Amino acid sequence: MELGAFSISLSVKDIDLSKSFYQKLGFAVVGGDQKQGWLILRNSSQTIGLFQGMFEKNMLTFNPGWDNHGNPTETFTDVRKIQQSLRDRDVEFISEADENSEGPGSFMVTDPDGNPILVDQHR
Repeated sequence: MELGAFSISLSVKDIDLSKSFYQKLGFAVVGGDQKQGWLILRNSSQTIGLFQGMFEKNMLTFNPGWDNHGNPTETFTDVRKIQQSLRDRDVEFISEADENSEGPGSFMVTDPDGNPILVDQHR
């Protein structure tokens, strides 16, 4: 099962302060909209998202169809196929992609410790 690009999505209290901190660690802003409360930062092939007021906990994020630099991949496993594979393995979902749709979609599960995992396909 190919989950796509991996990143950490951080729920931050102050996006300005967090952006400044991660820039000191060598991360650069590569996307997002700070006025809307979200930024994507990258250091080499490491990606983090900063999200203020959008969700409660930090979460693991996978993006089918993207490489580690946010570029579209030639081939990828559709989010709905990943979802079905996990359903077949008795994984419980917090939210699900519409299996009758195509293109963008997402689902969310949690690991045994309650850590949210988002699989978010953008194309």
